[in-house]
Amino acid sequence: MSKKDNGGLTVIFAYLNEKNRPYSAQDVFNNLQKQHGLGKTAVVKAMEQLALEGKIKEKTYGKQKIYFADQAQFAEVSEADLKAIDSHISDLSTQVQAISQGCRQLDTELKELNSSLTTEEMMSEIKELKAECSGYREHLEKIKSATNHVTPEQKEMVYKERHLYVKEWKKRKRLASDMMGSILEGYPKTKKQFLEEVGVETDEDCKVAMPST
Repeated sequence: MSKKDNGGLTVIFAYLNEKNRPYSAQDVFNNLQKQHGLGKTAVVKAMEQLALEGKIKEKTYGKQKIYFADQAQFAEVSEADLKAIDSHISDLSTQVQAISQGCRQLDTELKELNSSLTTEEMMSEIKELKAECSGYREHLEKIKSATNHVTPEQKEMVYKERHLYVKEWKKRKRLASDMMGSILEGYPKTKKQFLEEVGVETDEDCKVAMPST
């Protein structure tokens, strides 16, 4: 057996004793190949040899073989020891949870910082806003200095005149419609032909919509 094969035996034997849990040859290969460069065939042969030598135990479940450390080599653990181990595991789990929560909080703060503006970006933003405000002030001053402002009284008068004209428009349109309806009762042709003959243009022909009052 080569030195590399012996090294593989040593690595796998130590790994199974350290983890002390059942593994298939595929599991061991997946877990050790990157760190130790072990090939799958070498892993299978090494585990079969370790089992043959009695250094590890082997169990067959259907077509799959499972390997695990020989439990006889480990000292018996008392009930008190098991409780102490469970307590220690619980403490470690609490610490892991606290650390994980702290990491999530730090990650959130980091994302907020990364999305925030730098000092240079903030100064540039302020400069742009000041320039924009200055433009608004100039525009406002031009409006204030203009001499063609409409007074509230003038505005009210325009609205009243508009209301009057729209009202008259509707009235005349209704009268014209009634008159045309009376004429069309004895007219032998269509409404469209009548309008063309008398030369009347409707709001629709002029593409004019009557505004609301």
